[in-house]
Amino acid sequence: MATRGARGFGQYGGAARALERVGDRWALLIVRDLLVGARRYGDLKAGLPRIPTNILSDRLKELQEAGVLRRVPSVRGGYELTELGRGLEPVIVALERWGWGLLGDPGDGETMSADSVAIALRAAFRPDAAASLPPTEYVLHVAGDGSAVSVSAIVVGTSLDVVPVGDGALPQPRRRSALEPVPQAVLELELAPVALRALLAGESSAPFAGDAELLARFGATFRIDPARPTPGATAAVA
Repeated sequence: MATRGARGFGQYGGAARALERVGDRWALLIVRDLLVGARRYGDLKAGLPRIPTNILSDRLKELQEAGVLRRVPSVRGGYELTELGRGLEPVIVALERWGWGLLGDPGDGETMSADSVAIALRAAFRPDAAASLPPTEYVLHVAGDGSAVSVSAIVVGTSLDVVPVGDGALPQPRRRSALEPVPQAVLELELAPVALRALLAGESSAPFAGDAELLARFGATFRIDPARPTPGATAAVA
């Protein structure tokens, strides 16, 4: 991807250079999905159903030229992030957390992919709170508007390992540290996207079916407190 010349912003700065590489439409969502694990072209297209095939091909080529992702040699049509691309994880997680306050209700045709649920859990994870809690596996089945995805999140102390379940993609191997000790407690929930939003926001008034103690444990472990803009507020400039 060209980072200078006609396509550049004409700015010598970190934010400008970063946006020249990953600021095009769909680019960061492709990076988001690859943060969960290596994916085939078809997996990426399925997770981003509204992206035109020519745009997906263009973005993959541009991100590869920018050094953000690379082909998986052993998998036909497979892609994975480079070390440079994985460095975007804090950016993606911060955007996920910030955007949670802007969600509202799902629009027509809006769905959640397994990868987007996995990143939401990473954004919501509170390692300090989880440190004193017993090892637990949380299995979330999120269904709505004709789609259904499942994600497994294993929490052991301050360690979180979260992967899609049964999506046919190319998940990365689970970390050994996430499996030892093997969690004895498992909370399995079936949720609509709006219910997942309420659960992560800690809305205690929303009804959730499941073991009360494990639900409380989930609430302590995963929480997003979005910063909502105050109408009419202006920033003071010193």
